[in-house]
Order: sequence, then C-alpha cells, then structure tokens
Amino acid sequence: MRRAADIVLATLLVTTSAAAAGQTPARPETLGQAARDAQQELRQTFSNLQFEDFGPAPVKGPLYQANAGGRIIYYAPESGHLLFAAIYDRSGVNVTALAQDALAARKLKAIDRTQALAMGPETAPQVIEFTDPDCPYCRSLDRYWAAKAAEGKPVRRLIYFVSGIHATAAAKAEHIMCSADREAAFKSIYAGAAPAALKSCPSGKAKVAAHASIVQAMGLSGTPTLVVDGRMIAGFQQAELDAFLNEPGKPVDVRR
Repeated sequence: MRRAADIVLATLLVTTSAAAAGQTPARPETLGQAARDAQQELRQTFSNLQFEDFGPAPVKGPLYQANAGGRIIYYAPESGHLLFAAIYDRSGVNVTALAQDALAARKLKAIDRTQALAMGPETAPQVIEFTDPDCPYCRSLDRYWAAKAAEGKPVRRLIYFVSGIHATAAAKAEHIMCSADREAAFKSIYAGAAPAALKSCPSGKAKVAAHASIVQAMGLSGTPTLVVDGRMIAGFQQAELDAFLNEPGKPVDVRR
C-alpha cells in the first residue's frame, strides 16, 4: 500500500462525487488541523493542481488494488467504496498506469498471435485489439483507424473477438472468419450491416473458440481493449492512440 499522500488525487475524485450526490464539502474554516495540514501538503506537493472544496472523503481504511478485466480498480472494504481512479505519486507518475503496464506484460504471454485476424500493412505499427462486433465503441474505434489510415498513419491490427458480452457477437465473428474477404466482411459488420444469413464454417467456429480461450486467459471483460507498445488500454482512449500514432515506438508518458 502507498502512503496516503500518494492516493490523495483518487480520494479527491471520490470527494467530488460525494459533493455531486448532495453532500456538502467542508469549508476551510471548518476543517480540523489534520485536514488543514493535508490540504496544505496537497498544494505544496502537487503545485500545478488547481482545486477547491477540499474536505473529508467517504473512503475509510486501507485501499486494495485489483485487476478487473484489464483495468486497475481500488477497493476500501472498511467503508465499502470502489474507486475507478488514477493514482499519482509525489513525482507526478501515474502508478495506476504502471500497474496496468505490468499486468499487460504478464497477460501478453497468453496471446497466440497466430490466431489473430490481421488487418493493415505488415510494416505499420502494431496493435493488439480485443473487440466485439456489437460494441458501439469498437465500431467507433474502427472508424478512427480508417480515418488515421486515410491520413497516412495506418496500423497493423491483430484482432481477437470477445464473444461473451453480446448475444450475436460470436455468430458475427464466425461470419467474418468464414468470409472469403475477412477484412471486407469485418468492415461491413462494423459499419452496421446485417446480413440476412450469417456464414458458418468449422474453421471459423474453431477460430472464434480459440479467441474465447485467449480472452479468458487474459481475464478481459470489456471492449475494446488494446495492447499498444506493451501497454494495455481499456476502452477507446483517443488521446493515447493519437500520441502513439504521432510518435510510434515512443512510450506514452504516464506522468499525467
């Protein structure tokens, strides 16, 4: 566990949520000495941070860290709070991102790249993409890749289908894998096409099953999930992808 000062930003996020829910934040004149000292330490330690309405957060006791489908979350059992937050240390390093990177490094061993549906130029920067044909954010991501390719910034996508979230995802994934032109079929389905009859074949079914095994080994439960430069990115995080495409091979800065 890290010092309380290291988790102050995550605590602030919870404080903000509590205030939005109707709890009145404490004013400076009503804070106890310990809280006033913490407020001053926050100002000094994170001098570039602008904040207001500093006050007690509902989180109590120790925080524990867990991996939830490739995303780091925090749990405070004493007060029963779950935090979806980024934790920064005194140097401004996003230690949550570092934990996710370490997790991605371990999970990468479970990925059999020969099972992927590969799309894009072989010489382009490579990304691993876990996707679902019925996921709206996955479809937005596909449009993003197409737009970037049109700008001269293509990527090599190694695609794995997550078929356990939506009812028709597995059938659509099998349709894609059974098509003579898989890339065209992928783009059609992700553009919203609804074929009258979805293709089915033993090889496609086996490929979708192989993807399901990889997804299970990775412990993924959300889409899209990407592995970019060894980093796991949960969701369609456009700013991080823009940074990757602007300077391929340069690690995305976690000091933010």
